[in-house]
Amino acid sequence: MQGVGFRPFVYRLARRHGLTGWVCNSSGGVIIEAEGSDEELNLFISAIRGEAPPLAMITGVETSEIHLVADDGFVIRESAAGGKSIEISPDWDVCPDCLRELFHKDDRRFGYPFITCTNCGPRYSIITGTPYDRPLTTMAPFVMCPVCQGEYDDPADRRFHAQPNGCPVCGPRLTLTDASGATIAGDPVATAVRLLTAGKILAVKGTGGYHLAVDSANDMAVRELRRRKQRDEKPFALMAPGLVETRRFALPDQREERFMASPERPIVLLRKREESSLSPAIAPANGYYGVMLPSTPLQHLLLRGNFWALVMTSGNLSDEPIAFHDEEARRRLEGVADLFLTHDRAIRTRLDDSIIRVFQGNPLFLRRSRGYAPRAVALPVGQRSVLAVGAELKGAICLTRDDRAFLSQHVGDLKNPETLASLEETAAHLASLLEIRPELVAHDLHPDYLSTRWALSMDNLPKMGVQHHHAHLAACMAENGLEGEVIGVIFDGTGYGSDGTVWGGEFLVGGYDIFRRAGHLRQVPLPGGDAAVREPFRMALAWLREAFGPEAFDLPLPFITSLAEGERKLFDKMIQRGLNSPLTSSCGRLFDAVAALLGIRSSVTYEGQAAIELEGMAERGAERAVFPFEIAHAGATASLILDMAPTVRALTEAVLAGDGWADLARAFHLTLATATAELCATIREESGLNRVVLSGGVFQNRLLAAGVHDLLSARNFQVFTHRLVPPNDGGVALGQAIIAGRSRICA
Repeated sequence: MQGVGFRPFVYRLARRHGLTGWVCNSSGGVIIEAEGSDEELNLFISAIRGEAPPLAMITGVETSEIHLVADDGFVIRESAAGGKSIEISPDWDVCPDCLRELFHKDDRRFGYPFITCTNCGPRYSIITGTPYDRPLTTMAPFVMCPVCQGEYDDPADRRFHAQPNGCPVCGPRLTLTDASGATIAGDPVATAVRLLTAGKILAVKGTGGYHLAVDSANDMAVRELRRRKQRDEKPFALMAPGLVETRRFALPDQREERFMASPERPIVLLRKREESSLSPAIAPANGYYGVMLPSTPLQHLLLRGNFWALVMTSGNLSDEPIAFHDEEARRRLEGVADLFLTHDRAIRTRLDDSIIRVFQGNPLFLRRSRGYAPRAVALPVGQRSVLAVGAELKGAICLTRDDRAFLSQHVGDLKNPETLASLEETAAHLASLLEIRPELVAHDLHPDYLSTRWALSMDNLPKMGVQHHHAHLAACMAENGLEGEVIGVIFDGTGYGSDGTVWGGEFLVGGYDIFRRAGHLRQVPLPGGDAAVREPFRMALAWLREAFGPEAFDLPLPFITSLAEGERKLFDKMIQRGLNSPLTSSCGRLFDAVAALLGIRSSVTYEGQAAIELEGMAERGAERAVFPFEIAHAGATASLILDMAPTVRALTEAVLAGDGWADLARAFHLTLATATAELCATIREESGLNRVVLSGGVFQNRLLAAGVHDLLSARNFQVFTHRLVPPNDGGVALGQAIIAGRSRICA
């Protein structure tokens, strides 16, 4: 792993053991030649693993004996080229040593917003090439002053060979400007704090892009940010100065706090406190806040002693990638930000914040980006190099080299040319850094995805289409090191099925090579196609039509009675005849239907909103008996059909009887978990398989995931979930890559 202070560590270790020789970086890793007694060499090799720097990840140590060369002393040599096993360190938080210096009035870096050392700071976001040395970073224009150069050259110093090293004399500098670009006089940080307190919206340049910041306690400022950013209801992220402040408005447990305080500094979903001074517009109709701690010195300076928390949301408009070039940010955020707190160190790689929720003590990624990308995922065995381009939502690419898969940072939903261009640039840059030349490109089967079109346009590479849910299955298998065949429960919103219909509630049997659809949710019409995703009441109508027949449109449910008679007849005709209503087995759309049935959400403003709010309501509910469901064999395909129409009928009758919505929402979750375990047991009887992987965006729902996991475990299944990559479409590229890498398609 490049950029983690490993060579200085080896240097000091060699000096401690009285060894001579040298250490250098190469594109193949770190090369060490050490000469000394057998005892000291053995201690040295042991200490390399046992005392490695905090950012280092050692994937292997190979040793061999050579003839004595009688070196004089131990030195760090210039980096060498060649080799094929280079890895790049992610960006990390400020280390405790640098943080102490940042707030120590007698330190020469007191208040310096770019303080760093070999154990912390930016890496992936500033690297322009390999091997990792200052000339191949965006720190190249900054010539170190004599004092910084002395630290860089001193083996005993914490900044020995720290490539981003700098200080107020020679390093990057901070500037505060108004929206027109005119510099505002005074101390940039102190002035920014004063203006934030006054309700201004501030664009803040971080390591991987711009954030938009406002005071989280200023309700008017938060609502104005929503209006300008064109973000109606989707929750904003919060940044708190520390865990003490976080506990004032959220209820983190010990594991959640541990992840928040980790060097990766992800956004962690935390349950809200019922009473706090924060604006209710931060996360409306949501029981959770997404909270992170500062990950840059500048963020520490803005927050400490000034705010309980700042809203710190990505610097973009809806559906755009995060802005990271200065001129681009000023152009795109014009009319959104009142002020720009920026600096003169360029960002090479765009990085959004990572988002996790804690599930069974492990991180469950909703978005994998800053702090984690491009950290490798170990594959069960080596394979040829593949470029996998992912799906449409949660865009990310994956590159493989031997037994390592490198999943890129989250890029965004591929709904416009700007996001696709960002994905293409990410793939080119990461391939260059890692020195990977793909032999094959893998893509989704959906012909209209921008990622698919991009893949098919690559004339120099053979292509392989991978079915969406098969990729989900393979991704979960790969990160858990599984071989052979498994049962895959893949629940998501949309995926192009092998039969041309919309899949999303799938029970697969297979492995990396082949799969079969062993079962699925009952298919129902998707009234209006994509319109049904934006308006969940349409899915409620479809499921009610399956459960009650034509009488569904006479039910006294608010979203039905609000429709004019002509609209009801039109929807009935659409659903009955399949007019602009393709069939879908989507589990995500089933959640939408239930949310509409319970009066939670008839239309949505962001992806997954109805399901998220349904889960929040269910968490407040009490246990009650599960609803009925049916499992049947489909004659034509021999697949098992999980029919939730009886559930929808019973749920509707309970709603009309006046039962509590929270209790009904909880019962729905338990019913689906029970039905899933029952169908898996039926598949086990037929296939003999006892291992189950859970994947797909619906398994971001902690209540459902826990229910399915516990019920399967109680039936003595081995259950595997995601911990390293997202269960949503952000992990699809990993599955595509390993399926294609093991295929017989000729390069």
